[in-house]
Amino acid sequence: MLGQQILNGLVSGAIYALFALGFNLIFGVQKVLNLAHGGVFMSGAFIAYYAVIVGLPFWVALLLAMVACGLISVLIDVLGFQPLRKRSQADAEFGAIVISIGVDLILATIAQRLSDTKVLSFPFGTFPVEFYRGLGLRISLLQITIVILVALLLAALMLFLKRTSFGRQVRAVALNERAAALLGISARSVYFQTFFIAGSMAGLAGVLIGLSFNSVHFLMGEPYMLKAFVVVVLGGLGNLPGAVAASLLLGVLQTMTVVYLPAGLSDTLIFSTLFVVLLFWPNGLFGGASVPAGQGRQ
Repeated sequence: MLGQQILNGLVSGAIYALFALGFNLIFGVQKVLNLAHGGVFMSGAFIAYYAVIVGLPFWVALLLAMVACGLISVLIDVLGFQPLRKRSQADAEFGAIVISIGVDLILATIAQRLSDTKVLSFPFGTFPVEFYRGLGLRISLLQITIVILVALLLAALMLFLKRTSFGRQVRAVALNERAAALLGISARSVYFQTFFIAGSMAGLAGVLIGLSFNSVHFLMGEPYMLKAFVVVVLGGLGNLPGAVAASLLLGVLQTMTVVYLPAGLSDTLIFSTLFVVLLFWPNGLFGGASVPAGQGRQ
């Protein structure tokens, strides 16, 4: 029983990591809280659902959702955040919060109208329902797929940021945008690619969550935004490996509390843990940033 719950928690944590990494990546590079990230997450689930409904294979629907959410995220940056970069850092940060909340409401309203406020479910057979047993554990084909897919994507992202020219450009822009420009680095290009990657990851997470629970709803992004904040605080702002570790920890903690504690105490314990971490480890359990949330625009 305990091992099964840990396994389930790690699978949930893998999806949390996919969602929270994009949120953390944007903050690490641009120093703004993109509160529309939950709306992009929700949009991914809706896009994949309607793509499957019109007859597209699931994997095609998944790729379509990732690309579409990447582009939605880029549009949020170009139309919402980009004009704010000419303002002071404080004004830009506050304006980004207001704009992203507005965009999140717009995306939720569109999804609400499309679904008529109903909870949508993927058609039976969208993904094979198969289970495997061993060592006293039961794991589904979907869970195996989620773990493998997320692990490959996260490893690719880490290598991409650490070993490629783009990764070096990201770190340069995050530290000092003007100094990076003097080196010939286009901050606009870095922002474009960063938002596309973050949006694609959020879209994928939305599809996987929607499929895991077979539930797609216009408000499904809100609780995951709260989880992203918990992950960011536990892992440290801009710390991508820390975000992965914090996501897995959160997934296991939440699964265990739901099973072993009275109903309603799960979130209480999680946010109490968050309070304790903020009190004693204000930089998070895993320290500073791997994508440096540095000086930004100088």
